[in-house]
Amino acid sequence: MSLALIQKLNAMLLAEMSEYRVQAAEVGETEEAQRTLLRALMNVRPPRPLSADFLHLQDELLSAEREQRGVVDVMTLPSVSSDARIILWQGDITRINADVIVNAANSALLGCFIPCHRCIDNAIHSAAGLQLRAECAALMERQGHPEKTGMAKITQGYNLPARHVIHTVGPIVSGALTDEHRELLASCYRSCLHLAAEHGLRSIAFCCISTGEFHFPNKEAAEIAVREVRAFLGTSTSIERVVFNVFKDEDRMIYERLLS
Repeated sequence: MSLALIQKLNAMLLAEMSEYRVQAAEVGETEEAQRTLLRALMNVRPPRPLSADFLHLQDELLSAEREQRGVVDVMTLPSVSSDARIILWQGDITRINADVIVNAANSALLGCFIPCHRCIDNAIHSAAGLQLRAECAALMERQGHPEKTGMAKITQGYNLPARHVIHTVGPIVSGALTDEHRELLASCYRSCLHLAAEHGLRSIAFCCISTGEFHFPNKEAAEIAVREVRAFLGTSTSIERVVFNVFKDEDRMIYERLLS
């Protein structure tokens, strides 16, 4: 990674977002500090046209970081289920080279605007590049209304190893879990699987939809996920690999019990 490249990208973003110059001037000159600043600026940048020069430099940086993280080939991962098509993998979903990865989005479908937030929406948009927010914005402008809970949209993957991203809006649980919450989460999984199959995709990697910022209980969410995936794989489908991607040990243990 090149400090000079990162600083050049920061300068280009600050030239169009001058309101952040004072804060940016207080950031250290190390590569790590400047890279954190770049991610923050990318996170807060609204969707608007991108220069070819910026995209060229951004893609150079993100593709180098993708190779540095290491790409995980879903077709070589071992199954932990009686159905060889079902995979459990713990790690960073932005490393997976499935035909499509699933993003737990909000109804605006534009990614997370909180600088360097630890949600999966932020991680996916940060690794894909600003083209992803631009495509999402164009898609939502055509749609003319927020995305409904339980539904999904597909975009390109840009600088991710995955060719596509499916963005789905999971239910937000505040208070007691209801049957409506359960049905909406099940709808997320069905919507994603149908969309992947409609596009003839062979592999899909799911995050743990709604279990993070949206507070859906982990165990019940996993039970719904496994049930819906198994039911869908019982139909005629192009899908040959479904990855349950987990980040926390807690989720890995839950899925291991459900799949064994």
